[in-house]
Amino acid sequence: MNQHQNFLNSVIQRLGIGRPGKKSLNPENLISLCNQLVSKNGEATLFSLAKSILEDFDSLSDEQKKTFFIELLKQFSVDRPSLKTALKDLDYSDEGQLRKLHKLIEPKSQELFRRLNQAPNGTSSLLKMRESLLKSIKDSPELKSLDFDFVHLFKSWFNRGFLRLERIDWSTSANILEKIMEYEAVHDISDWEDLQNRVAASDRRLYAFFHPALPDEPLIFIEVALMNDVPDSIMPILDLSVVPIDPNSANTAVFYSISNCQMALKGVSFGSFLIKQVVSEIQKEFKEIKQFVTLSPVPGLRKWAHKMNSSKDTELSDRISEDISDCCNKEEIDQSALLRLTYHYLTQIKNKSGDAINPVAHFHLGNGASIYKIHIDANSNQIAIDDSWGVMVNYLYDLDLVAKNHESYTNKEPIAVSPKLTKSIQNKKKKLLAY
Repeated sequence: MNQHQNFLNSVIQRLGIGRPGKKSLNPENLISLCNQLVSKNGEATLFSLAKSILEDFDSLSDEQKKTFFIELLKQFSVDRPSLKTALKDLDYSDEGQLRKLHKLIEPKSQELFRRLNQAPNGTSSLLKMRESLLKSIKDSPELKSLDFDFVHLFKSWFNRGFLRLERIDWSTSANILEKIMEYEAVHDISDWEDLQNRVAASDRRLYAFFHPALPDEPLIFIEVALMNDVPDSIMPILDLSVVPIDPNSANTAVFYSISNCQMALKGVSFGSFLIKQVVSEIQKEFKEIKQFVTLSPVPGLRKWAHKMNSSKDTELSDRISEDISDCCNKEEIDQSALLRLTYHYLTQIKNKSGDAINPVAHFHLGNGASIYKIHIDANSNQIAIDDSWGVMVNYLYDLDLVAKNHESYTNKEPIAVSPKLTKSIQNKKKKLLAY
C-alpha cells in the first residue's frame, strides 16, 4: 500500500469513519452505503466507504449477492425523469447540451464502480464482484444490463496501453509460476518439471500480459514451441522426454496454448494484442523464424456432431449428414469423414451473429489467422478424444494477410482457408462420388 493510502487509513481510524458496525452485512445496508458513496466527495470518506462496501460484499452469501445486484440495478439505473426532460428541450446544435445528455444516459452504477475502484485492491475486488454477477445472471438474466457497466469500464481500465508483456521463465517468482500452473486451460501442467519444460527449455517460450493494478496476476498467457516444421500432433510438444532443438535453427513458432486467466474479464478481448506482440518479440530474438501457426483444439466438435445426428437437420447436405452418422455411430471412425466434418464445422457453422460457432476458431479468425491444416489423432488425451475425437487445427498467422483476413471475417465474408486444404477436402469428396 502506498504512502497516500497509509495516510488516509490513519485519518479514517482517528475519525472513526467506516461501516456502521455489522449492520452493513446484508444487501439492504450495503445498498445504503453505496448511495452514500456516490453522494459524498470527501476523499477520506470515499476511501473508507469503498473499502467497507467491498469487504462487506465479499462476506455476503451467493443468494445475498444476487439480491444486492437486483437492488443495485433498480436504484443505480439511468435517471429517467431527468433524461426525459433533457430530451424534450434538447438543442442538437448545442455541443454542451449533447455532452450533458451523455452524462445523463450513463447509469449511476458506473460512477459507483469507479468510486469503488479507488479502494485498496479495488480493481481486484471488482473483478471478483463481476464473477459473482456472472453466476447470478444464470438465474436472473435481467442483470445483463448491470454486467454491461462492468464490461464498459473494464474495456477502458484494461486498455492495451496499460498492459505490459512479460516473458515468464524459471527465474519468475514462484507466486506467478504457481498461477500459470493453476490457470493453464488447454493442456494441464502436471507438475513443476512439466512447468519447467514449458518455460525454461531452450526451444520454449511463455509470455503473459499483466496490469499495473494486478502486478502478480497474469491476465492471459501464451505458450510457444520453436520448431522446424508445422506440427501435426500435440503429443511431442508435451512429451518431457523429447530433446529440445537448437532454437536458432527453428523456422516456425507454434502457439500451442492460450489461456485467459480472469473469468471476470470475459468480453474484454486483448488476445489479439498478445499474439501480435509475441510475434514481434520472437522476430527480434530469432531472425530465421518466418512462420507463425497455432496447434489448437476444436472444443465442442463432438457435442455438435451428436446433436446434429440426433436432430437429423435437413439443412445439412447428404454428404455431411453421412459423415456425421459415420463419426457418431461407428466404433472405428473413417478419418476422411472426420476431416470433412471438421472442415464443414469450422468454415460453415455460424452463430446468430454470423461468426464461427467454435470459440477457438472465432478467436483466431477474428485476429486475422486462416485455417491452415486439420489433423486427425493429434491429441490422444482422453478429454480431447471425448471433446473432439482428438482433432486439432493449425491456424496460420501470415503477417502479410492478417489485416485483410481480419476485415474479411469482421464483414462476414467467407472464412479464410488454405487453398491446399480446401482442394484436399474437395478431392476426397470427388473420390467418394466416383466410388
